Amino acid sequence: MNTKQHTVKSPVSISGVGLHTGQLATLTFCPAPANHGIKFQRIDLPGEPIVHADVDNVVDVSRGTTIEENGARINTVEHCLAALVGMEIDNVLIQIDGPEIPIMDGSSMPFIEKLEKVGTEEQNAMRNFFEVTEMVNYRDESRNVEIAALPLNDYRLTVMVDYNSPVLGSQHASITDISQFKKEIASCRTFCFLHEIEQLYKQNLIKGGDLSNAIVVVDRVVEESEIQYLADLFRQPKVEVQSEGILNNLELRYKNEPARHKLLDLVGDLALAGRPLKAQILAARPGHAANVEFARKLKRLMKEQSKSPVPYYDPKLPPVLDVNEIYRRLPHAYPFKLIDRIFHLDATSVASVKNVTINEPYFQGHFPGNPVMPGVMQIEAMAQTGGILVLSTVDDPYNYWTYFLAIENARFKKFVVPGDQIIFKCELIAPIKRGIAKMFGQAFVSGQVVSEAIMTASVVRKDK
Repeated sequence: MNTKQHTVKSPVSISGVGLHTGQLATLTFCPAPANHGIKFQRIDLPGEPIVHADVDNVVDVSRGTTIEENGARINTVEHCLAALVGMEIDNVLIQIDGPEIPIMDGSSMPFIEKLEKVGTEEQNAMRNFFEVTEMVNYRDESRNVEIAALPLNDYRLTVMVDYNSPVLGSQHASITDISQFKKEIASCRTFCFLHEIEQLYKQNLIKGGDLSNAIVVVDRVVEESEIQYLADLFRQPKVEVQSEGILNNLELRYKNEPARHKLLDLVGDLALAGRPLKAQILAARPGHAANVEFARKLKRLMKEQSKSPVPYYDPKLPPVLDVNEIYRRLPHAYPFKLIDRIFHLDATSVASVKNVTINEPYFQGHFPGNPVMPGVMQIEAMAQTGGILVLSTVDDPYNYWTYFLAIENARFKKFVVPGDQIIFKCELIAPIKRGIAKMFGQAFVSGQVVSEAIMTASVVRKDK
């Protein structure tokens, strides 16, 4: 998985009809800055309103996922969002001149093929993963649906479906990491059962549906009188119907293509939680309603996690920066290498860990027989953590120095002794201007604040 954020290198467009509205629309993926996220823009409406790809904006899940904000509605967003997740694109502005994302062939592949033509670009910001730390479970008894997320340092999904149909039967699909999405999942098309067609049509849906963008599963005997009706419905001169099978004898791309498409939908819907996920997702009989409710549950957990002042640290996960990379950027030498790893880094905050041992040189004299980590060394370690944050804002951090200009309101609240593990967190108080950064730093041991300070630093090119 990418550790840094990505966007598209240049704008790229794709056009087609919407599955349910039947309206022609052009979709343009535009580059966006770091931490922009995924946003849609209805350029056909007055004021060209923005719609954030956010689960809080979901307004309909009847036969697809629809979002709405600022009076603008975007229908059927899941296939497009799944393509972006599969390509690990974090930041993009998607301009659209109609109410619905084009259905194309009913899969995510046409979007991926367009995006691959322009390529993606790495950005100077870390991805803000949401790492599941304990099982998260969702169950809908009425629909016999269950979705669970388990801790995993990757993004793995497994879907099981059972339609009680002699044509489809029970199916499952899975990917062991998101890099497999394009090859294994992206080309799998949307589908419905023949008995659902007339109901959808009466609901004023599938106006853009035809046999080129959806699989129709024939799960019952069809009377001769229905054949012409189906041909007219799908705007075909004629259709062929077997007693059981796929309408027009369409060949499936995979034997379990319906299950794979359900996995595709799940990936797209969970993108609405707002952050890339690290988890193993297990889903039994998922649908858009359940997917969206699960995404809401994940977003609530994200909010709860963000309220805690102590960054979550899992030593089993690989660091964002290991000790070697830290001190390539901060050219300090013994005894001033004071942090062991960076485990979180985004545009405004950073978190590190330091394991305090009796081998630290200052313990020989502070205090012999009663070793206590000096407060000034805590501030220095906190400053090194903040230095990594400041350096992450420039394109070539190896060619810059960071210098301290001021320390304010430093407070030391508890002793730090050998055997403690310190978690440092630094956050920008205001945007960096003219190379000057002001940060609030805290140090935690066992969830309690041991020291804190406001620090001001400057970032200067080495050749100046």
